[in-house]
Amino acid sequence: MTKLATALTATVVSFMFSAAASAQERLPTIPPDQYTDAQKKAAAEFLDARKVPVFGPFEPLMYSPEVMSQARAMGDYLRYKSAIGNTLSELVILITAREWTQDYEWYVHKPIALKSGIKPETIDAIRDGRRPSGMSEDEEIVYDFSTELHKNKRVSDASFARAEKRFGKTGVVDLVGINSYYTLLAMQLNTARYPMPKDGVALPRFPE
Repeated sequence: MTKLATALTATVVSFMFSAAASAQERLPTIPPDQYTDAQKKAAAEFLDARKVPVFGPFEPLMYSPEVMSQARAMGDYLRYKSAIGNTLSELVILITAREWTQDYEWYVHKPIALKSGIKPETIDAIRDGRRPSGMSEDEEIVYDFSTELHKNKRVSDASFARAEKRFGKTGVVDLVGINSYYTLLAMQLNTARYPMPKDGVALPRFPE
């Protein structure tokens, strides 16, 4: 074999190895029968609070059960009891999932958003990276605030004032909280390379 052929073969093998590694789940789900005492306690508290076993983004978080429990507790409030309401919180979750190109987060929350009253065309626009048309005033306030926060890492005076006038200071804090909480989950899922269900459709990938 020539030196060139040897080099090409090594390159191909290296590429195949890298591709396989990139597709491999980094923090695989821990079987419940292998839980430590701390993980068992966290799982029991999760079941008591959510009425379902540990799932989704909380599975990789189980490698740090204290972080998982704290994240679950924050989510119990931000997802279900926030000052902006469940419909608008689902809009925020989709904006965050799209910002982080988090397929699993989008897979789970798209049907919930539809059921809660977010229009399909609004969801499609967010998926495609477009500003949705025909949003309600509340949706516009939340969309502008959230997209500014993600893209600019801060919020303009105008967007802050609109959100404060509509939702109050508590609502503003909760709005930031939902964006940050689902960013946390998206970051964990992306880092773990958490797999999407077989019937899921990946979000379009934007240029980096």
